[in-house]
Amino acid sequence: MIIMLLCSDKMCDQISDAILDAHLAQDPDAKVACETVTKTGLVMVCGEITSKAAVDYHQVIRDTIKYIGYEDEAKGLTELCCAGFDYKTCKIVVALDEQNPEIASGVHIDKSEDDLGAGDQGLMFGYATDETEECMPLTVVLAHKLNGLIARLRREGVLWWARPDCKTQVTCEYCFEGGAAIPLRVHTVVISVQHSDDISLEDLRREIREKVVKAAIPAEYLDDLTIYHINPCGKFVIGGPMGDAGLTGRKIIVDTYGGWGAHGGGAFSGKDPTKVDRSAAYAARWVAKSLVKAGLCRRCLVQLSYAIGIAEPLSIAIFTYGTSTKSQKELLKIVKNNFDLRPGKIIKELGLKKPIFQKTSVNGHFGNEDFPWENAKSLIC
Repeated sequence: MIIMLLCSDKMCDQISDAILDAHLAQDPDAKVACETVTKTGLVMVCGEITSKAAVDYHQVIRDTIKYIGYEDEAKGLTELCCAGFDYKTCKIVVALDEQNPEIASGVHIDKSEDDLGAGDQGLMFGYATDETEECMPLTVVLAHKLNGLIARLRREGVLWWARPDCKTQVTCEYCFEGGAAIPLRVHTVVISVQHSDDISLEDLRREIREKVVKAAIPAEYLDDLTIYHINPCGKFVIGGPMGDAGLTGRKIIVDTYGGWGAHGGGAFSGKDPTKVDRSAAYAARWVAKSLVKAGLCRRCLVQLSYAIGIAEPLSIAIFTYGTSTKSQKELLKIVKNNFDLRPGKIIKELGLKKPIFQKTSVNGHFGNEDFPWENAKSLIC
């Protein structure tokens, strides 16, 4: 199953990536590590940034909050809540310093662009499967569609009662043939949507079933046994930072494959591409999807490892769950012949110095063909 969210944590991801994009738009070589925390009436950004750009952090933060939908403090206020959250009145605290010079000297100072050192150590993973056109797990694809449709209908006024905080979860039944994952049906759909006081729970559930679920999930996957939990806790008026604190990077499984494959533990948002937590995870997905699209396997997990300051990956491992006719050694040779996985080359080939990152923090970092790492490479085998 997979859970997708637009909650306080995802607000923080969007703010961190909006600040990153604002720097990259003026200075493609900016080094950014920006964390965000929110609570009622407060947004704080902290971290390390070395950049030639002049960025109005307050404006970037307020514009992002407004876009998300918290444009009116009155939204969600009840007799239990004496304070709200909106882009105009929230307090903003900025605590940003320059990048640690010891890291800078090991990663990028006095190094060619191609030989840029990895900005951190660790493991990064990429996953792909042929069960959907996007080469993503069906659970992920459906959860994305549900969340995206709710957000669009809210902005269009169709779901006039909806508020920005939203969570979707899809559970599917699968069978496995020769290691390949084949989705059979949707077992359970869980949706929780923040709402105004002006709609009954019965009407909300009916509108979500009719206008969202039936539109986003193909009928072939739904049947009389599909279980629906729509706002299962009942009333959900107090949401976003009013309801709970938010922090950048707390939705790393939601942001990737929903528990399919593996995750190295590093978050993405707010980090420039010298941080391999981000760029190498994108590259690993690029490799995995390219192998699946080339028909070399039906499912694929790619693991990369790096050491801070070192350009070449320490290891590359490929797992195909028994779905490939080629050996791991043969697949590794194909990957090495087609991909240069040094951070500098990843950044260059995928165009990661461009301000493209805020969009990734909205509805997942993978499965959207607007992102360059989703364009499978034609492999020379």
